[in-house]
Amino acid sequence: MLTAASLAAGTQLVPVDRAAAAAALPGFPEDVDIYRSAYRNWVGDITADGLWACAPADADQVVAVVNWAWKQGWTVRARGSSHGWSPLTIPQGTASGAPVLLVDTAAHLTDVSLESADPAAAAVRAGAGITLEALLGHLEDHGLGLTAAPAPGDLTLGGALAIDAHGTAVPADGESRLPGHTYGSLSNLVLSITAVVWDDDSGAYGLHTYGRDDADGAALLTHLGRALVTEVVLRVGANTNLRCVSRTDIPAAELFAAPGGDSDARTFASFLDEAGRAEAIWFAFTEFPWLKVWSVAPSRPLTSRRVTSPYNYPFSDNIPTLVADLAGRMVSDAAWYLAPVLGNAQLDAAVLGLTTTLSADIWGPSKNTLLYIRPTTLRVTANGYAVLTSRSEVQRVVAEFTAFFRERLAAYALTGRYPVNGQVEIRTTGLDDPSDVASAGTRAPLLSALRPRADHPEWDTAVWLDVLTLPGTPHAEEFYRELEQFLLTTYDGGHALARVEWSKGWAYTEEDAWSDPEVLGTAVPASFDDGAGPDWAAAAAALDRLDPHRVYDNAFLKRLFP
Repeated sequence: MLTAASLAAGTQLVPVDRAAAAAALPGFPEDVDIYRSAYRNWVGDITADGLWACAPADADQVVAVVNWAWKQGWTVRARGSSHGWSPLTIPQGTASGAPVLLVDTAAHLTDVSLESADPAAAAVRAGAGITLEALLGHLEDHGLGLTAAPAPGDLTLGGALAIDAHGTAVPADGESRLPGHTYGSLSNLVLSITAVVWDDDSGAYGLHTYGRDDADGAALLTHLGRALVTEVVLRVGANTNLRCVSRTDIPAAELFAAPGGDSDARTFASFLDEAGRAEAIWFAFTEFPWLKVWSVAPSRPLTSRRVTSPYNYPFSDNIPTLVADLAGRMVSDAAWYLAPVLGNAQLDAAVLGLTTTLSADIWGPSKNTLLYIRPTTLRVTANGYAVLTSRSEVQRVVAEFTAFFRERLAAYALTGRYPVNGQVEIRTTGLDDPSDVASAGTRAPLLSALRPRADHPEWDTAVWLDVLTLPGTPHAEEFYRELEQFLLTTYDGGHALARVEWSKGWAYTEEDAWSDPEVLGTAVPASFDDGAGPDWAAAAAALDRLDPHRVYDNAFLKRLFP
């Protein structure tokens, strides 16, 4: 039976008669739920109707489904919550009759149990379909948690690991990493990972578990849809209480100022020094970003409101009427010139909402301040990049990027073009240090954007940069291409290096994302080649060994991994 988790994953399910399914899919495993399903990514710009989908009850059923697909010449695409932008699951234009089978992991692959509750060496075993909210809730019940997590709680664990999902956290001045925690991606917490891979001895696909010391397993830790993971064991640590203070009183000119100015300036880097955890949300055509700063606080500060559940910004999760009306008019009437009005309306809604909901200063167990995005929020498209650099260069990267963004946005507006009507989002994380999991012979995730570079040991930080706008906004791709080319040329390995954020938009031409052959074929692979360890080609070769028949594939992945 299908569960609410699968129904909440952005799908439309069409039950089918079993006899009809058997005729259409001869030999399909009889005990596996099968149905027709639509596919829709987060923002709705990649959709497909009437694909075949299934909900295996356990890992053995997943194996049976994958072997059926291999023998039939079909491809298999794992689906969790479909909370992503890039065509890693399916590309736009996938026909309803295509030999593509969606495997819904969120229906049944959701078991979770503690392997160890000792905070010094805690570990949790979890199915790939469990949501991050459910996983973090289970950990919280046992006094455990993570340093950082992505803001949406509806992400499945398998989907999050496939694209090296991350939160925002670096060590504050004087802060030491707690056992079982990482400042890197979720992929860096994996102790072991179980996937359905090709087995030469049996001549079929089967379950195999890889530890963090396994070379092929390192390719699975961020596999970009080139594998199907059923279960992982994660290192976790003692939970912490976090205070999250929101501010909207610091001008962008001060927060994003170039380094070397007023030593008392309230810069982004100064908040990292103070608390280690910060996020700036800068609405287009406004001057005062919404800055969120998290800090470790064992006991509740007097001015903080205690929160006992996540999603504490209802004005963001439930779109205010004025914002919804403006966004609707821009799309339906092509009134894109209203972008400055929309940006200021979003900022006003945040300022008012923080006050009226008493959410400008909140405190509680980590989950309740880290998770703050529901599926009801305004859905916008986004590009995304991680800029690897040293901690001392973070403010420089932020200043360079925001200055370029501001200048180009103003230049476009002068010619009547408004390519961005959402916001810039800036976060920072550490890199994926394998020693964080305290396991012998640990390897870094090969394809994580946070994989350290051996030729730049001084790089210990990543600045995550995203620019959001409504889907269909004219000139957006052209604008995104300019931003991308700026990032790739400015951060080319000197004081910093740009890598793409897998789940977002990248490889822009002036017409579309994920299309530029130079970025796909040269820039992306080169960003993982440090001359001292496994490179892009080695990771691709590992994924080919695990899936030599390319069962886990689509047209876009064929371009990324020829």
